[in-house]
Amino acid sequence: MVDRTVAVLAGGLSHERDVSLRSGRRLSAALRSEGLTVEEWDTDAGLLERLRTQRPDAVVVALHGGEGENGSVQTVLEMLDVPFVGTHSQGCRRAWDKPTAKAFVQQAGFSTPDWIVLPHSTFRELGAQSVLDAMVERLGLPLILKPDQGGSALGTQVVREAAELPAAMVGCFAYGDTVLAERFVDGVEVAVTVIEGENGAEALPAVEIVPESGVYDYTARYTAGLTDFFTPARISDEAAKAVSELAVGAHRWLGLRDISRTDAVITPDGGVHFLEVNLSPGLTETSTVPMAVEAAGTTLGSVFADLVARAVARAN
Repeated sequence: MVDRTVAVLAGGLSHERDVSLRSGRRLSAALRSEGLTVEEWDTDAGLLERLRTQRPDAVVVALHGGEGENGSVQTVLEMLDVPFVGTHSQGCRRAWDKPTAKAFVQQAGFSTPDWIVLPHSTFRELGAQSVLDAMVERLGLPLILKPDQGGSALGTQVVREAAELPAAMVGCFAYGDTVLAERFVDGVEVAVTVIEGENGAEALPAVEIVPESGVYDYTARYTAGLTDFFTPARISDEAAKAVSELAVGAHRWLGLRDISRTDAVITPDGGVHFLEVNLSPGLTETSTVPMAVEAAGTTLGSVFADLVARAVARAN
């Protein structure tokens, strides 16, 4: 693998550009430590020509949000027959849309909090207050609002009182035209990374997430000191096994590839509930994937060098 040239795609034009650049820089350094030649590429109008004229042996997609996770960039790589680490375009589309991912995982027999999905036009055409009242009647309070697509918890808000709903909806719609309203489940929040290797998809130790504010929002995710992390999570052996099975199950059922991260909550009675899955998880200093990798006794460079080797092998 020492002679391989790897292009790390990071940046892009989504709301998560800054986080993606940070992930890309860390990943590039990790791969260089494994002896690979690494180039850091942004995604712009020159990307296709660059892929043709400076074709790397493999690409690692470290884009967060938008084109990098909804299958668009993956489709381009597939069209050009460029090997890449990560999920193929069809799997990306399934996982990127949160309601679709929840429905697939629920169909597989796993638990996920009850939810409804409504576009902005419904509130405008049927009357915002009437729709909000029906939402509360169905899901109860507290509930959590999320854009139906996107990552890094942008636009995500926990609503505990009905009076908070209108402002929370406005904040959510700032990041998308459709809102996912989900029954809020209180418990231990965990993130479980799944890595594919010679033995198939395997879950790394779960990372427990304890935000100082009580809500794991964008600020809590990317500001050092605002969230405490425990790896492995402080949960029972039974819960650890169940959440690992959930993460691997979501990875397989959604048709993901190479790497994914499943977010879940464990209730006091031991119930495990799927929240969402991320197929291009963050790799910053406060991201959970590097913590899980370290807890598993390996390194980020080693994990991704192996995934690069798998991507190259798939193309041969």
